Amino acid sequence: QVQLVESGGGLVQAGGSLRLSCAASGSRLSIYAMGWYRQAPGKQRELVASISSGGRTNYADSVKGRFTISRDNAKNTVYLQMNSPEPEDTAVYYCWGGWGSWGQGTQVTVSS
Repeated sequence: QVQLVESGGGLVQAGGSLRLSCAASGSRLSIYAMGWYRQAPGKQRELVASISSGGRTNYADSVKGRFTISRDNAKNTVYLQMNSPEPEDTAVYYCWGGWGSWGQGTQVTVSS
């Protein structure tokens, strides 16, 4: 079974930067879309960003211009570069694989 392991979460000041990584086990993962979701306390899980197998990206309006998703197919890894994070970005961030797998989540806390 393909596993997704996130890393890079933690505490960051508003206006700083943070990079999340998600490493996937398995082969031929490059044919799948991948993405990042987040869930804040008391809220539903929401899409943050996704990237297709061909590299086409999609972002939530709230993070456009601040966050960047990318992937390294050779390393089976997807990244989320978070620039100028805001306290409203505080949430557990989950990596998603297009074959239906989820990571365990990593906490991101943005202090004001």
